Amino acid sequence: MNKSFQGVALVTGASRGIGRAIALRLARDGFDIVVNYAGNIELANGTVAEVEALGRKAVAIQADVADADGVARLFDGAQEAFGRIDVVVNSAGVMSMAAVSPDQVDAFDRMISTNLRGSFLVLAHAARHLKEGGRIIALSTSVIAKSLPNYGPYIASKAGTEGLVQVLANELRGRGITVNAVAPGPVGTELFYKGKSDEQIAQLAKLPPLERIGEPDEIAAAVAFLAGPDGAWVNAQVVRVNGGYA
Repeated sequence: MNKSFQGVALVTGASRGIGRAIALRLARDGFDIVVNYAGNIELANGTVAEVEALGRKAVAIQADVADADGVARLFDGAQEAFGRIDVVVNSAGVMSMAAVSPDQVDAFDRMISTNLRGSFLVLAHAARHLKEGGRIIALSTSVIAKSLPNYGPYIASKAGTEGLVQVLANELRGRGITVNAVAPGPVGTELFYKGKSDEQIAQLAKLPPLERIGEPDEIAAAVAFLAGPDGAWVNAQVVRVNGGYA
């Protein structure tokens, strides 16, 4: 734990999966945590309890990242609870398999709304609230480099997020705030396993040279690096954490 980097981290999608792992890792590193969740208060309260068991403070705040008013309330609630925000991690996201096909436009709209519009809103409010030394981190995906069938809407949403990260880093010139993305490869979460057969999962596990599925804690470690003192000179980058997947 680095005492000089104690502060407040707001993590979206922190009730489960990678977001939860990030919230707990940052708590272990000395941050108090704003646990954002979309709908499951029980899971969110579970993350809060785990953060508090680590000796840090935490509060759960509901907001759909695709909803402009909800994101505004999220940041206002974080400021009210802690009086400051030092790190913002946008981990909330959705993924479903959808071909580039006219009958998949609803799936496309859902992923663009949550993943890309949500990133825009969270990053925009982060830029407004953070002070010098602040860190903004968005979650992307390493599948961008693969162009796999049925990933088109998901890849489009995450490629857009990477673009926003690099532009925002330039827009924050002179303010001492870094903006980066972490792009996981296959990671063992509910989001990853949903809709996949055991055979598909086994095939995906073989794609990285390390020949395994990643763990949420391994993604959280990369986020912690960017949020901590060792990441101070890393800016406008996409860190691909994928076992050599791409």
